[in-house]
Amino acid sequence: MTRHLHVALIVETSSIYGRQILRGITRYVRSHHPWSLFFEQRDLGALPPAWFTRWRGDGVICRVINPPLARQLHRSKIPVVNLNDIHSGLGFPLIRSDDQAIGRLAAEHLLERGFRHFAFCGFSGQDWSGRRGAAFRAALQTAGFACPVYESSWGGPNAPPWEDEQDEIGQWIQTLPRPLGVMACNDVRGQHVLDSCQRVQTSVPEEVAVIGVDNDEVLCELCDPPLSSVVPNPEQIGYEAAALLDRLMAGEKPPEQEKLIEPLGLVARQSSDVLAIDDPLIVSAVRYIREHACQGATVQDVLKQVPLSRTILEHRFRKYLGRSPRAEIRAVQLKRVKQLLAETDLSLERIALLAGYEHPEYMSVVFKRQTAQTPGQYRRVAQSAAVQKGRPSV
Repeated sequence: MTRHLHVALIVETSSIYGRQILRGITRYVRSHHPWSLFFEQRDLGALPPAWFTRWRGDGVICRVINPPLARQLHRSKIPVVNLNDIHSGLGFPLIRSDDQAIGRLAAEHLLERGFRHFAFCGFSGQDWSGRRGAAFRAALQTAGFACPVYESSWGGPNAPPWEDEQDEIGQWIQTLPRPLGVMACNDVRGQHVLDSCQRVQTSVPEEVAVIGVDNDEVLCELCDPPLSSVVPNPEQIGYEAAALLDRLMAGEKPPEQEKLIEPLGLVARQSSDVLAIDDPLIVSAVRYIREHACQGATVQDVLKQVPLSRTILEHRFRKYLGRSPRAEIRAVQLKRVKQLLAETDLSLERIALLAGYEHPEYMSVVFKRQTAQTPGQYRRVAQSAAVQKGRPSV
Protein backbone atom coordinates (compact mmCIF):
# COMPACT_ATOMS: atom_id res chain seq x y z
CA MET A 1 0.00 0.00 0.00
CA THR A 2 1.34 3.45 -0.96
CA ARG A 3 2.11 5.64 2.06
CA HIS A 4 0.22 8.91 2.12
CA LEU A 5 2.49 11.93 2.28
CA HIS A 6 2.22 13.85 5.57
CA VAL A 7 1.57 17.57 4.96
CA ALA A 8 1.00 20.36 7.48
CA LEU A 9 -1.31 23.23 6.51
CA ILE A 10 -0.51 26.26 8.67
CA VAL A 11 -3.23 28.48 7.17
CA GLU A 12 -5.73 30.61 9.09
CA THR A 13 -9.42 29.73 9.13
CA SER A 14 -10.47 33.04 10.69
CA SER A 15 -10.51 34.99 7.40
CA ILE A 16 -12.26 34.43 4.08
CA TYR A 17 -8.84 34.69 2.41
CA GLY A 18 -7.41 31.79 4.39
CA ARG A 19 -10.51 29.63 3.97
CA GLN A 20 -10.41 30.11 0.20
CA ILE A 21 -6.71 29.13 0.15
CA LEU A 22 -7.71 25.92 1.94
CA ARG A 23 -10.47 25.37 -0.62
CA GLY A 24 -7.90 25.58 -3.40
CA ILE A 25 -5.62 23.09 -1.64
CA THR A 26 -8.60 20.76 -1.24
CA ARG A 27 -9.40 21.02 -4.95
CA TYR A 28 -5.86 19.98 -5.86
CA VAL A 29 -5.64 17.10 -3.38
CA ARG A 30 -8.99 15.66 -4.49
CA SER A 31 -7.89 15.59 -8.11
CA HIS A 32 -4.50 14.00 -7.35
CA HIS A 33 -3.20 11.45 -4.84
CA PRO A 34 -4.41 12.02 -1.26
CA TRP A 35 -2.28 13.40 1.55
CA SER A 36 -2.37 12.83 5.28
CA LEU A 37 -3.04 16.40 6.46
CA PHE A 38 -2.36 18.15 9.73
CA PHE A 39 -4.78 21.04 10.03
CA GLU A 40 -6.43 23.01 12.83
CA GLN A 41 -8.72 26.01 13.32
CA ARG A 42 -6.50 29.05 13.80
CA ASP A 43 -6.11 32.82 13.55
CA LEU A 44 -3.67 34.39 11.12
CA GLY A 45 -1.49 35.70 13.94
CA ALA A 46 -1.40 32.43 15.88
CA LEU A 47 1.96 30.69 15.99
CA PRO A 48 2.21 27.05 14.91
CA PRO A 49 1.86 24.48 17.73
CA ALA A 50 4.94 23.90 19.85
CA TRP A 51 5.58 20.45 18.39
CA PHE A 52 5.61 21.80 14.83
CA THR A 53 9.29 22.77 14.91
CA ARG A 54 10.19 19.15 15.76
CA TRP A 55 7.80 17.66 13.20
CA ARG A 56 9.33 15.45 10.52
CA GLY A 57 6.61 15.23 7.91
CA ASP A 58 6.93 15.45 4.14
CA GLY A 59 5.87 19.01 3.38
CA VAL A 60 4.42 22.28 4.67
CA ILE A 61 2.17 24.99 3.25
CA CYS A 62 2.46 27.91 5.60
CA ARG A 63 0.98 31.41 5.90
CA VAL A 64 2.72 32.22 9.20
CA ILE A 65 6.45 32.28 8.56
CA ASN A 66 8.65 34.72 10.43
CA PRO A 67 12.47 34.74 10.30
CA PRO A 68 13.02 32.52 13.41
CA LEU A 69 10.54 29.92 12.15
CA ALA A 70 12.09 30.10 8.68
CA ARG A 71 15.51 29.23 10.12
CA GLN A 72 14.05 26.21 11.93
CA LEU A 73 12.27 25.00 8.82
CA HIS A 74 15.44 25.35 6.75
CA ARG A 75 17.29 23.18 9.26
CA SER A 76 14.55 20.53 9.02
CA LYS A 77 15.07 20.18 5.23
CA ILE A 78 11.29 19.73 4.79
CA PRO A 79 9.87 21.17 1.54
CA VAL A 80 7.96 24.37 2.31
CA VAL A 81 5.68 26.60 0.21
CA ASN A 82 5.46 30.09 1.67
CA LEU A 83 2.16 31.99 1.39
CA ASN A 84 2.89 34.81 3.82
CA ASP A 85 2.29 38.44 2.80
CA ILE A 86 4.39 40.13 5.46
CA HIS A 87 7.98 38.87 5.38
CA SER A 88 10.09 38.60 2.24
CA GLY A 89 13.47 37.01 1.55
CA LEU A 90 12.88 33.95 3.74
CA GLY A 91 14.38 31.51 1.23
CA PHE A 92 11.24 29.51 0.45
CA PRO A 93 9.23 29.51 -2.79
CA LEU A 94 6.53 32.16 -2.41
CA ILE A 95 3.06 32.38 -3.93
CA ARG A 96 0.91 35.42 -3.19
CA SER A 97 -1.68 37.79 -4.58
CA ASP A 98 -0.52 40.29 -7.19
CA ASP A 99 -0.89 43.34 -4.94
CA GLN A 100 0.26 45.68 -7.72
CA ALA A 101 -2.61 44.50 -9.93
CA ILE A 102 -5.02 44.90 -7.01
CA GLY A 103 -3.96 48.52 -6.49
CA ARG A 104 -4.22 49.30 -10.20
CA LEU A 105 -7.69 47.77 -10.41
CA ALA A 106 -8.96 49.96 -7.56
CA ALA A 107 -7.48 53.06 -9.20
CA GLU A 108 -9.07 52.22 -12.56
CA HIS A 109 -12.47 51.77 -10.89
CA LEU A 110 -12.36 55.20 -9.27
CA LEU A 111 -10.92 56.92 -12.35
CA GLU A 112 -13.71 55.45 -14.48
CA ARG A 113 -16.19 57.11 -12.15
CA GLY A 114 -14.61 60.49 -12.71
CA PHE A 115 -12.85 61.03 -9.37
CA ARG A 116 -10.09 63.61 -9.27
CA HIS A 117 -9.26 63.43 -5.55
CA PHE A 118 -7.99 60.23 -3.97
CA ALA A 119 -6.59 58.75 -0.77
CA PHE A 120 -5.30 55.41 0.52
CA CYS A 121 -5.97 53.97 3.98
CA GLY A 122 -3.70 51.10 4.99
CA PHE A 123 -1.87 49.35 7.80
CA SER A 124 1.72 50.19 8.66
CA GLY A 125 4.29 47.39 8.83
CA GLN A 126 2.30 45.17 6.43
CA ASP A 127 4.12 44.59 3.14
CA TRP A 128 0.92 43.59 1.32
CA SER A 129 -0.75 46.85 2.34
CA GLY A 130 2.28 48.85 1.29
CA ARG A 131 2.41 47.18 -2.12
CA ARG A 132 -1.27 47.81 -2.77
CA GLY A 133 -0.97 51.43 -1.71
CA ALA A 134 2.13 52.01 -3.84
CA ALA A 135 0.46 50.55 -6.94
CA PHE A 136 -2.71 52.57 -6.31
CA ARG A 137 -0.70 55.79 -6.01
CA ALA A 138 1.45 54.97 -9.04
CA ALA A 139 -1.61 54.43 -11.25
CA LEU A 140 -3.06 57.74 -10.09
CA GLN A 141 0.25 59.55 -10.57
CA THR A 142 0.34 58.29 -14.16
CA ALA A 143 -3.11 59.83 -14.62
CA GLY A 144 -1.88 63.10 -13.09
CA PHE A 145 -3.31 62.85 -9.56
CA ALA A 146 -1.85 62.87 -6.05
CA CYS A 147 -2.86 60.48 -3.26
CA PRO A 148 -2.37 61.14 0.48
CA VAL A 149 -2.01 58.12 2.78
CA TYR A 150 -3.20 57.23 6.28
CA GLU A 151 -1.62 54.25 8.07
CA SER A 152 -1.65 52.81 11.58
CA SER A 153 -0.79 49.48 13.20
CA TRP A 154 -3.08 46.49 12.69
CA GLY A 155 -3.29 44.61 15.96
CA GLY A 156 -0.53 44.15 18.50
CA PRO A 157 0.62 46.46 21.30
CA ASN A 158 1.05 49.44 18.96
CA ALA A 159 -2.50 49.35 17.60
CA PRO A 160 -4.51 52.39 18.72
CA PRO A 161 -7.77 51.90 20.65
CA TRP A 162 -10.80 51.47 18.36
CA GLU A 163 -12.50 54.76 19.28
CA ASP A 164 -9.28 56.74 18.94
CA GLU A 165 -8.53 55.11 15.59
CA GLN A 166 -11.97 55.90 14.18
CA ASP A 167 -11.74 59.51 15.34
CA GLU A 168 -8.32 59.91 13.71
CA ILE A 169 -9.48 58.46 10.39
CA GLY A 170 -12.53 60.72 10.48
CA GLN A 171 -10.40 63.79 11.15
CA TRP A 172 -8.07 62.80 8.30
CA ILE A 173 -10.99 62.41 5.89
CA GLN A 174 -12.30 65.86 6.85
CA THR A 175 -9.03 67.45 5.71
CA LEU A 176 -9.32 66.01 2.17
CA PRO A 177 -11.10 67.56 -0.84
CA ARG A 178 -14.40 66.19 -2.15
CA PRO A 179 -15.64 64.19 -3.93
CA LEU A 180 -13.02 61.73 -2.71
CA GLY A 181 -12.21 58.18 -3.81
CA VAL A 182 -10.57 56.06 -1.09
CA MET A 183 -8.90 52.70 -1.48
CA ALA A 184 -8.67 50.71 1.76
CA CYS A 185 -5.99 47.99 1.87
CA ASN A 186 -8.58 45.33 2.74
CA ASP A 187 -12.25 45.00 3.67
CA VAL A 188 -11.54 45.39 7.38
CA ARG A 189 -9.88 48.73 6.69
CA GLY A 190 -12.72 49.63 4.35
CA GLN A 191 -15.19 49.11 7.20
CA HIS A 192 -13.03 51.40 9.37
CA VAL A 193 -13.26 54.15 6.75
CA LEU A 194 -17.02 53.79 6.33
CA ASP A 195 -17.59 53.90 10.08
CA SER A 196 -15.39 56.99 10.36
CA CYS A 197 -17.36 58.72 7.59
CA GLN A 198 -20.54 58.17 9.58
CA ARG A 199 -18.94 59.66 12.68
CA VAL A 200 -18.03 62.89 10.89
CA GLN A 201 -21.37 62.98 9.02
CA THR A 202 -19.80 62.50 5.57
CA SER A 203 -22.11 60.90 3.02
CA VAL A 204 -21.01 57.75 1.16
CA PRO A 205 -20.74 57.50 -1.80
CA GLU A 206 -21.81 61.07 -2.66
CA GLU A 207 -18.89 62.74 -0.84
CA VAL A 208 -16.53 59.81 -0.27
CA ALA A 209 -16.44 56.56 -2.25
CA VAL A 210 -14.67 53.57 -0.66
CA ILE A 211 -13.19 50.35 -2.07
CA GLY A 212 -11.82 47.46 0.00
CA VAL A 213 -10.02 44.25 -0.94
CA ASP A 214 -10.90 40.55 -0.36
CA ASN A 215 -14.63 40.64 -1.16
CA ASP A 216 -15.58 39.12 2.18
CA GLU A 217 -19.28 39.10 1.34
CA VAL A 218 -20.51 38.96 4.94
CA LEU A 219 -18.34 41.89 6.01
CA CYS A 220 -19.01 43.89 2.81
CA GLU A 221 -22.78 43.53 3.22
CA LEU A 222 -22.62 44.37 6.93
CA CYS A 223 -21.01 47.69 6.06
CA ASP A 224 -23.24 50.74 5.76
CA PRO A 225 -23.45 51.25 2.84
CA PRO A 226 -22.31 47.86 1.42
CA LEU A 227 -18.63 47.95 0.55
CA SER A 228 -17.22 47.65 -2.98
CA SER A 229 -14.24 45.32 -3.04
CA VAL A 230 -11.44 44.01 -5.25
CA VAL A 231 -11.66 40.22 -5.56
CA PRO A 232 -8.29 38.45 -5.20
CA ASN A 233 -7.94 34.77 -6.11
CA PRO A 234 -6.79 32.95 -2.95
CA GLU A 235 -8.38 29.69 -4.07
CA GLN A 236 -5.99 29.64 -7.01
CA ILE A 237 -3.13 30.47 -4.63
CA GLY A 238 -4.04 27.37 -2.61
CA TYR A 239 -4.25 25.19 -5.71
CA GLU A 240 -0.90 26.43 -7.04
CA ALA A 241 0.69 26.00 -3.60
CA ALA A 242 -0.44 22.39 -3.37
CA ALA A 243 0.75 21.66 -6.90
CA LEU A 244 4.14 23.20 -6.18
CA LEU A 245 4.53 21.34 -2.88
CA ASP A 246 3.71 18.09 -4.66
CA ARG A 247 6.56 18.74 -7.10
CA LEU A 248 8.97 19.74 -4.32
CA MET A 249 8.20 16.56 -2.33
CA ALA A 250 8.94 14.60 -5.52
CA GLY A 251 12.42 16.14 -5.58
CA GLU A 252 11.96 19.05 -7.97
CA LYS A 253 14.17 22.10 -7.41
CA PRO A 254 12.34 25.13 -5.90
CA PRO A 255 11.62 27.97 -8.35
CA GLU A 256 13.74 31.08 -7.89
CA GLN A 257 10.99 33.62 -8.55
CA GLU A 258 7.83 34.17 -6.54
CA LYS A 259 4.52 33.48 -8.27
CA LEU A 260 1.90 36.24 -8.36
CA ILE A 261 -1.80 35.45 -8.76
CA GLU A 262 -3.89 38.17 -10.40
CA PRO A 263 -7.19 39.36 -8.89
CA LEU A 264 -10.44 38.10 -10.39
CA GLY A 265 -12.01 41.55 -10.71
CA LEU A 266 -13.94 44.05 -8.62
CA VAL A 267 -17.44 43.83 -7.16
CA ALA A 268 -19.04 47.28 -7.17
CA ARG A 269 -21.49 47.87 -4.35
CA GLN A 270 -23.14 51.01 -3.00
CA SER A 271 -19.98 52.45 -1.40
CA SER A 272 -18.59 53.40 -4.83
CA ASP A 273 -21.74 53.46 -6.95
CA VAL A 274 -21.47 57.09 -7.96
CA LEU A 275 -20.10 59.37 -10.66
CA ALA A 276 -17.75 61.89 -9.06
CA ILE A 277 -18.68 64.82 -11.27
CA ASP A 278 -20.10 68.05 -9.89
CA ASP A 279 -21.89 68.87 -13.16
CA PRO A 280 -25.36 67.23 -13.18
CA LEU A 281 -25.70 67.49 -16.95
CA ILE A 282 -22.43 65.63 -17.55
CA VAL A 283 -23.41 63.04 -14.92
CA SER A 284 -26.63 62.52 -16.88
CA ALA A 285 -24.74 62.27 -20.17
CA VAL A 286 -22.22 59.75 -18.83
CA ARG A 287 -24.95 57.63 -17.27
CA TYR A 288 -26.83 57.63 -20.58
CA ILE A 289 -23.70 56.51 -22.44
CA ARG A 290 -22.98 53.69 -20.00
CA GLU A 291 -26.57 52.48 -20.23
CA HIS A 292 -27.01 52.85 -24.01
CA ALA A 293 -23.58 52.69 -25.71
CA CYS A 294 -24.03 48.98 -26.39
CA GLN A 295 -27.38 49.72 -28.01
CA GLY A 296 -25.70 51.82 -30.67
CA ALA A 297 -26.00 55.24 -29.00
CA THR A 298 -24.21 58.11 -30.74
CA VAL A 299 -23.06 61.54 -29.65
CA GLN A 300 -26.20 62.94 -31.30
CA ASP A 301 -28.31 60.69 -29.06
CA VAL A 302 -26.45 62.02 -26.03
CA LEU A 303 -27.12 65.62 -27.10
CA LYS A 304 -30.84 64.85 -27.14
CA GLN A 305 -30.61 64.01 -23.43
CA VAL A 306 -28.85 67.17 -22.22
CA PRO A 307 -29.44 70.85 -23.15
CA LEU A 308 -25.88 71.49 -24.30
CA SER A 309 -24.24 72.27 -27.60
CA ARG A 310 -21.81 69.71 -28.99
CA THR A 311 -18.87 72.07 -28.37
CA ILE A 312 -19.75 72.55 -24.70
CA LEU A 313 -20.44 68.83 -24.26
CA GLU A 314 -17.03 68.01 -25.73
CA HIS A 315 -15.31 70.59 -23.53
CA ARG A 316 -16.93 69.39 -20.31
CA PHE A 317 -16.27 65.71 -21.08
CA ARG A 318 -12.59 66.47 -21.56
CA LYS A 319 -12.58 68.52 -18.36
CA TYR A 320 -14.16 65.83 -16.17
CA LEU A 321 -13.26 62.56 -17.90
CA GLY A 322 -10.20 63.44 -19.95
CA ARG A 323 -11.77 62.17 -23.19
CA SER A 324 -14.51 63.02 -25.67
CA PRO A 325 -18.10 61.70 -25.59
CA ARG A 326 -17.30 59.56 -28.64
CA ALA A 327 -14.26 58.09 -26.85
CA GLU A 328 -16.42 57.32 -23.81
CA ILE A 329 -18.92 55.48 -26.03
CA ARG A 330 -16.09 53.45 -27.57
CA ALA A 331 -14.61 52.67 -24.14
CA VAL A 332 -17.94 51.26 -22.91
CA GLN A 333 -18.33 49.21 -26.09
CA LEU A 334 -14.75 47.92 -25.91
CA LYS A 335 -15.22 46.81 -22.31
CA ARG A 336 -18.34 44.88 -23.33
CA VAL A 337 -16.57 43.25 -26.28
CA LYS A 338 -13.69 42.12 -24.04
CA GLN A 339 -16.12 40.64 -21.53
CA LEU A 340 -18.02 38.70 -24.18
CA LEU A 341 -14.83 37.43 -25.83
CA ALA A 342 -13.41 36.24 -22.51
CA GLU A 343 -16.57 34.74 -21.03
CA THR A 344 -18.50 33.32 -24.01
CA ASP A 345 -18.09 31.46 -27.29
CA LEU A 346 -20.47 33.78 -29.11
CA SER A 347 -19.68 34.58 -32.73
CA LEU A 348 -18.17 37.94 -33.67
CA GLU A 349 -21.44 38.82 -35.41
CA ARG A 350 -23.38 38.27 -32.18
CA ILE A 351 -20.81 40.11 -30.05
CA ALA A 352 -20.87 43.08 -32.43
CA LEU A 353 -24.65 43.23 -32.10
CA LEU A 354 -24.56 43.03 -28.28
CA ALA A 355 -21.85 45.72 -28.10
CA GLY A 356 -23.64 48.18 -30.35
CA TYR A 357 -21.73 47.77 -33.63
CA GLU A 358 -23.59 47.49 -36.93
CA HIS A 359 -20.85 45.44 -38.59
CA PRO A 360 -18.47 42.89 -37.03
CA GLU A 361 -15.74 43.96 -39.47
CA TYR A 362 -15.79 47.50 -38.10
CA MET A 363 -15.79 46.17 -34.54
CA SER A 364 -12.68 44.12 -35.35
CA VAL A 365 -10.91 47.13 -36.85
CA VAL A 366 -11.67 49.29 -33.79
CA PHE A 367 -10.75 46.46 -31.39
CA LYS A 368 -7.35 45.89 -33.00
CA ARG A 369 -6.65 49.63 -33.07
CA GLN A 370 -7.35 49.88 -29.33
CA THR A 371 -5.73 46.64 -28.11
CA ALA A 372 -3.17 45.71 -30.80
CA GLN A 373 -4.89 42.29 -30.96
CA THR A 374 -7.61 40.84 -33.13
CA PRO A 375 -10.74 39.70 -31.28
CA GLY A 376 -9.74 36.09 -31.96
CA GLN A 377 -6.28 36.58 -30.48
CA TYR A 378 -7.71 38.31 -27.40
CA ARG A 379 -10.24 35.50 -26.89
CA ARG A 380 -7.58 32.76 -27.11
CA VAL A 381 -5.31 34.52 -24.61
CA ALA A 382 -8.12 35.40 -22.18
CA GLN A 383 -9.74 31.98 -22.20
CA SER A 384 -6.41 30.16 -22.03
CA ALA A 385 -5.45 32.21 -18.98
CA ALA A 386 -8.78 31.37 -17.34
CA VAL A 387 -8.25 27.65 -17.92
CA GLN A 388 -4.73 27.80 -16.49
CA LYS A 389 -6.07 29.52 -13.38
CA GLY A 390 -8.75 26.88 -13.00
CA ARG A 391 -11.66 29.29 -13.10
CA PRO A 392 -14.05 30.97 -15.49
CA SER A 393 -12.67 34.27 -16.80
CA VAL A 394 -14.24 37.48 -15.56
